[in-house]
Amino acid sequence: MPDNQALSLRGPRLPVPESPHLPAFPVLGTDVQEFESFSYLQTYWNIINKRRWTIVTVAFIVTLLVAIASFKMVSIYEATAHLDIEADTPQIQSLNDLYRQVPTDDAFIGTQIQVLESDNLAQRTIEQLGLARDPAWALAVGLGNDVPPVQLQVWEDRLLGPFKRRLHVQRVRDSHVVNISFESPDPGLSAKIANSLANNYIEYNFRQKYDATRQASGWLEQQLDELKAKVEKSQQALVDYERQNLIVNISDKESVVEQRLADLSRDLTNAEGDRVQKESLYELVRSNESQVAFVAQNEILQRLEEKFADLKAQYVDALEQYGPKHPKVERLRSQVDEIQSLIDTERKRVVERLRNDYEAALGREKLLAAAVAKEKVGVGALSQLLIQHNLLKREFDTNQQLYDSLLQRLKDATVSAGLRATNIHVVDLARPPKVPVRPQKLFNIAVSLVVGLILGVTLAFVKEALDSSIKSIEEAERVVNAPALAVVPLERELPHRPARSLTRNNGNSKSSGAELALLKEPSSALAESFRTLLTSVVLSTAPRPPQALLITSATAREGKSTTALNLAIALAQRGDSTLIIDADLRRPGIAESLDLVDGEGLAGYLTGAHSIEAALRQFSPVPTLWVLPAGPKPPNPAQLLSSSAMESLLKELRQRFKFLVIDSPPVLPVTDAMILSTFVDGVAFVVESGVTARGAVARARRVLENAGARILGLVLNKVDVRHNGYYGYYGHYYYSSGSGKTKRTPASESVSSHLPG
Repeated sequence: MPDNQALSLRGPRLPVPESPHLPAFPVLGTDVQEFESFSYLQTYWNIINKRRWTIVTVAFIVTLLVAIASFKMVSIYEATAHLDIEADTPQIQSLNDLYRQVPTDDAFIGTQIQVLESDNLAQRTIEQLGLARDPAWALAVGLGNDVPPVQLQVWEDRLLGPFKRRLHVQRVRDSHVVNISFESPDPGLSAKIANSLANNYIEYNFRQKYDATRQASGWLEQQLDELKAKVEKSQQALVDYERQNLIVNISDKESVVEQRLADLSRDLTNAEGDRVQKESLYELVRSNESQVAFVAQNEILQRLEEKFADLKAQYVDALEQYGPKHPKVERLRSQVDEIQSLIDTERKRVVERLRNDYEAALGREKLLAAAVAKEKVGVGALSQLLIQHNLLKREFDTNQQLYDSLLQRLKDATVSAGLRATNIHVVDLARPPKVPVRPQKLFNIAVSLVVGLILGVTLAFVKEALDSSIKSIEEAERVVNAPALAVVPLERELPHRPARSLTRNNGNSKSSGAELALLKEPSSALAESFRTLLTSVVLSTAPRPPQALLITSATAREGKSTTALNLAIALAQRGDSTLIIDADLRRPGIAESLDLVDGEGLAGYLTGAHSIEAALRQFSPVPTLWVLPAGPKPPNPAQLLSSSAMESLLKELRQRFKFLVIDSPPVLPVTDAMILSTFVDGVAFVVESGVTARGAVARARRVLENAGARILGLVLNKVDVRHNGYYGYYGHYYYSSGSGKTKRTPASESVSSHLPG
């Protein structure tokens, strides 16, 4: 069937208003997205609820195994001794240095931890405590209790590995404290070994320092003899040089010469600065004589220039007022000339004075430079004389200091060799523990429970991921490419009803009441689901409902016969003449479900054994319901169903009954359903939730579409309401709380009034 034709079977659509005056419908995309985001949580919860027994089983098995293993394990006790390890002090130290704190680095602590874990200390502890001769210890480490005396050393070597595996040395973070822990089945022995190892480590550390001190003392004594000869030789060379150069005390003379040179150098620097200042002043006034008064700060010249400016102004005014021949103008002109002459004379005098000052400063600078040069020559000569003297004196002082230092260190080493000073202190001795460290039974059980739950949930999701069956309406609609006509709940999962069986009961089972749910339990959720199916089928091709309807499925035992029978009963209960045809000639079940004798039937009519009147049966509990059983099993069912007699029979039955409901075999095993789909108005496809594979449903849909069948929709059958969210409120809607009385839904009572025909 083409896609557009399949989509048209979903029922009538509401027309979309095109007029701009009509109000637009609100967009609910955001709400739908929020709902879908939370639907994932519901999906996860449904998976966990569905696979809860898998999760519980895995968690129980893991917890049980861990609990058994924990209770069968031998209790192990751990005793811990605490050591404070300060930085290693110098091997040769004075009495004052014994209590000096030296910074401790991580490398030093790491080295000490390696020493504590060394084979040497472990072997010494084994020998000291006689563990090789202790049968209990040998048995505890799994080496037996037979200790031949001739092989004692070999036995101790075999104990070394188990001993080190039970020894744990760890530094306390951000401190100098190191914990020495030992594990053993005997708590007293654990404490004894930890304390013995700590004492052996302290003894080892002290012995190492003592041996190093004695070795250093011997080396110092040898070096002192050599240094003593060097001191005597350097002192004699210094005395001979002083006598040869008549040097008595040169420190005062050297100080005087250096002080005089420093004073002359300072005077020379000052003279150079004074000369530079006067030279610049002289060059400035010489290049611009008009600014001599300002540069030289000469008051006389400044007053003359001010007076000149005043007379010049008076002269200009008078010249403009009286003319050049006026006596006042001539007098003012002579005064201006006289002032100008005085100004020129004063400027020359100032320039000459500045030149003399510059030349005087230059001469003083030259004299000081000559004196400094002469003084440097004297200082150089004195320095040359003192170079060799200083070398000899420095060599003598160095040898003397080294000799004194080594002599003092030799004395300190002699004293420290007799002191039992150490940088390791026992903070806490190990005590026999009262509680074992392994196994921690409650902790192991709690962890195993959590791990078991995690593994169970993981296994549940893996099983769910590997499950290719259809489990939801949305998934079924997507695979069948048709709308869902109804969702039929699993009978044993109906609210407020005892479970009939641990298997699914909506199939062809005589022990189940699902085949006649509309008669036996008309107010149950199962009955209401079939009424919903009735409504969906009648409205699927509105305004005229399908007269002939085929009920089929992809595979067997999906509940198609139960669905067909209940749909036929629902149609008959409306008062319409309804015929249910058992077209499953291979495995018929309608007659058995209705407690009818399966004698004459469809197969006998198609073979011409009897008339149709002999095959039709009326179902007495519902007078408007007629039944056409399958009859005896024929050898060629497909050939009979595809015959012209079958087509003629259906045309005749359409004239006699208002509705025909045909129960057919499944689509995939045989071709019967594909043949019958060409004779009917529509096909209702039954899918068993959680069982039918998606591939089987898709293949069956393609087979029907290729045959030209009109798939009206699907029926999702046997839905587990505890694991799927579609029927979560059945108990609240159809049943009153705390009583066995039922309450009919208003929808079921008013179905007939809303159906056409």
